[in-house]
Amino acid sequence: MHPILAAVFWNVNPIIAHLGPVTLRWYGLFFMLPFVVGTFVLTHIYRSERVSPQWVDVITIYMLIGTIVGARLGHMLFYDFEALKADPMVVFKIWQGGLASHGATIGILFACWLFARNNKFDYLWVLDRIVIVVALGGACIRTGNLMNSEIVGKPTNVPWAFVFPRDGEHLKRFAPNQPVPAGSYAVQRVANPATPGEPTVLAQPVNGPVTADTQVAVPRHPTQIYEALFCIFLLALLYSMWNRTKERTPRGQLFGLFVVLLFTQRFLGEFLKENQVDFENGHLFNQGQLLSIPLIFIGIWVLWRAGKDPENPYGYAPRDLGKAGDAPTPAAAVR
Repeated sequence: MHPILAAVFWNVNPIIAHLGPVTLRWYGLFFMLPFVVGTFVLTHIYRSERVSPQWVDVITIYMLIGTIVGARLGHMLFYDFEALKADPMVVFKIWQGGLASHGATIGILFACWLFARNNKFDYLWVLDRIVIVVALGGACIRTGNLMNSEIVGKPTNVPWAFVFPRDGEHLKRFAPNQPVPAGSYAVQRVANPATPGEPTVLAQPVNGPVTADTQVAVPRHPTQIYEALFCIFLLALLYSMWNRTKERTPRGQLFGLFVVLLFTQRFLGEFLKENQVDFENGHLFNQGQLLSIPLIFIGIWVLWRAGKDPENPYGYAPRDLGKAGDAPTPAAAVR
């Protein structure tokens, strides 16, 4: 197979534009997109259950803060604790990169608990609805990772493999007599005076032997796409389940199912990924898998208990709207 046809060549610039001192990045766009689109989805869900859409603005603020703080703290605690010990202020340097999905999960759980406690919502009722939006967020975040050429998979020869020349951490070197996988590209980084710290990436297909100092990007599993597609599947599944039952959704069912499916996929998907940090090398399971295991068991327990509380089978929320969805009624927690 001709090298150019052996894999998808992915050399997308992660930067959209420079606007003076501000740099617009694809990752930032996809990070914020679910908070914008999610408000419309959550508004529809709340209105359908006679809950005022005004609550959507409130919970969105909780979610935004919880996601950012949790994701950043999770990265520093789970993946870069030595840097945190050396300089605790590094936790605020988000522009340097470093967000962890497991940390975001913990941040979201805590943010939803605060929202529920402060506004007289049932905690699991909130989680059952918010996971629909979180599934959308997962798809967007993994798309942002793809635009950044990060969180790449292991080398493969599957027809849908991607080549990531911008992923400098996982470039390979080959001896002159060592065969180079079809679809590989030789990579060079050239300093660009116009963008200090952001070199221009040059890549050429490898058509024969290479020198020992040649950096080569080989075809890899596009694990970002795998996870994004799985999150879209979760979004469709959870929304369809909610749409059938709405206010009679068994309490904890959607949240439990989401956690079990998402983190089971995460556990299995990690076998196709390159390790994110050096301390993971040589271990049976990496950090992402170890963090997923307790969440899977929590999800199984919640799913097993879903709807079984005879005094509160569906959860509750302030029913601020009338049956038509637009006539105000006295706020009441309806069980």
